[in-house]
Parts: sequence; C-alpha cells; structure tokens
Amino acid sequence: MSNKTNPDIAMIDFLESLEVEKNLSRLTIRNYGHYLRRFNDWFKNDGHSDLKELDRDILRKYRIYLARYCDEMSRTLSKKTQSYHVIALRSWFKWLIKNDQEVLHPEKIDLPKGESTHMQFVNIEEMERLLAQPDLASKEGLRDKAILELLFSTGLRVSELVALNRDQIDAKRREFGVIGKGRRPRVVFLSERAATWLWRYMNSREDNWRPVFIRFSGKKPDLLMDGEEMRLTSRSVQRLVDHYARKARLTVKLSPHGIRHSFATDLLINGAGLRDVQEMLGHKNIATTQIYTHVTQPQLKKIYDKTHSKL
Repeated sequence: MSNKTNPDIAMIDFLESLEVEKNLSRLTIRNYGHYLRRFNDWFKNDGHSDLKELDRDILRKYRIYLARYCDEMSRTLSKKTQSYHVIALRSWFKWLIKNDQEVLHPEKIDLPKGESTHMQFVNIEEMERLLAQPDLASKEGLRDKAILELLFSTGLRVSELVALNRDQIDAKRREFGVIGKGRRPRVVFLSERAATWLWRYMNSREDNWRPVFIRFSGKKPDLLMDGEEMRLTSRSVQRLVDHYARKARLTVKLSPHGIRHSFATDLLINGAGLRDVQEMLGHKNIATTQIYTHVTQPQLKKIYDKTHSKL
C-alpha cells in the first residue's frame, strides 16, 4: 500500500468535501478547482508526484511561477489572482492536515501582500444619470432599466442577481430572500421605484420561464420549458453596466460591484449604521464592511460637532 498523497486524487476528495461538508456554491468550487489544477499541473511538470514533497523551497518556486505566468495571449496574473491561487492551496492543505496527511503545514504557506485597490462608487447625481440611460422603448432597454434599478435598490452581488427566479420575489412585501456568498441567506428589500420597473419588465414578457433576467438574442427554447438556458450571465450584466456607465459619462469606471458600493455608501450617508449595512450586504464579518470608513468618518465628525460640549 502506497503512502503517497496523490495530487489529483487528493484534489478531487477536497473539492467533494467543499460541496458536501462546506456546502459551498458551484461557482466557488469551480474556482477552487481551477486554481488547484493549475498548481497540480505545475507541480507534476516540476517532477513531483507526492504532495508530501512540497516544502517551502518548492512553494517559493511555485510563487515565482505565478508571478511570471503569461498565457498564449500574453495575459499575466494580477496580485489578487495570485493570492486566490495561494488561498486555495492553503485551504487544501488545511483539509489535508485535518485528514491526517503529513504535508506542509498551512501556516507555512504565507499569503501574498495584496494590492491596494481604489473602491469605485458614484454619488446619487451620477447614479441617477446612469439609471436614465436604457432605451425604454425596447425590450432589452426595459430589462436593463430593471437590472440597474434592482442593483442600486438592493446592493445585490451580480451572481445573486442573475440567479433570481420569478417565484422568489414577493410583489406585495417588496422583499425576497437570497443565498449569498458562503451560502449565507439574507432578506433583500426593494424600493417602490425598483419594484415598479421590475414589474413593468416582467409583465412585458410573454413567456413563463423561471429566470427573472433573460437574454433576448440567440436560439430560444420551447416556451413550455423552464427557460434556464435563457438566463442572463454575470458577464452579460457586467458588460451592460459598463456600456451604460460609458454612455452616462461617469467620472469612474463602474461595475455591478461598484453599484453595490454606491448602495452601501448611500445608506451610510443617510444614517444607516455599519451593522445594518453589514446585514444588507450579507457580509460575514463587520471588518469587511469597514471599507466604508470613508463615509463613516465624516459622519462621526458631524455627530461630534453636534453633540460634544463646547468647552
């Protein structure tokens, strides 16, 4: 009986554990698989067949490989993407240690220092300009208007938006439940305005397909089918947001995540607390929500000036 820890077998077992034990989403598991397959390919090409062979010197070589990686289209890996590879590797080795494999301890797998990124968001005047861009005379424009209004009204992640089904949304209560990052459920609220545009879009449809947001181009399935293949993709939503942001001549390059940032910023400016925003964004830790201190610090100054004794 071999005492080797085969990289491919161990990876499959780990990914299955993420699905069964951790209950992670298919997208997250797919990403873990992508990062770990890249490591396994490199590891085997470097002449190794046993994960127990991985030490800090070999790990350093892998980190250099990631830093210098360039594909056939001359695309490199950003520092953030390199970090994702190492985070996946570290999680895998934590699982291996937990399952009594004598491999490199995950604490010896240091995470790369992240790049400082500027958080993109827009003020309410620019957001109104963005929301006014879709052509409401076309079915695509009406759909896009509903998408933009819904993103700003709810702060949904783009993956949560495209996963929405018709039967999820309560028209009267203007709220619905979503399963967010880390499989965490939360309730999302709709403004009257966003609800109005959503109903206008949905009432304009002549199908009974399950997805809320669908494509209008390409081959269409039978109207009696559930319409799953018509569901709009995250990439399509990213493209349409970019298109309307350019059309509106915004001062920043805006993405669906930038609209999420704008949603959170607007809440805080109007008096919401960080804990409230944490709940509405579906953040697991308050530390994640604290990126919005650019808003809360001026608010604290106003509270200080208003309430502190002038001695």
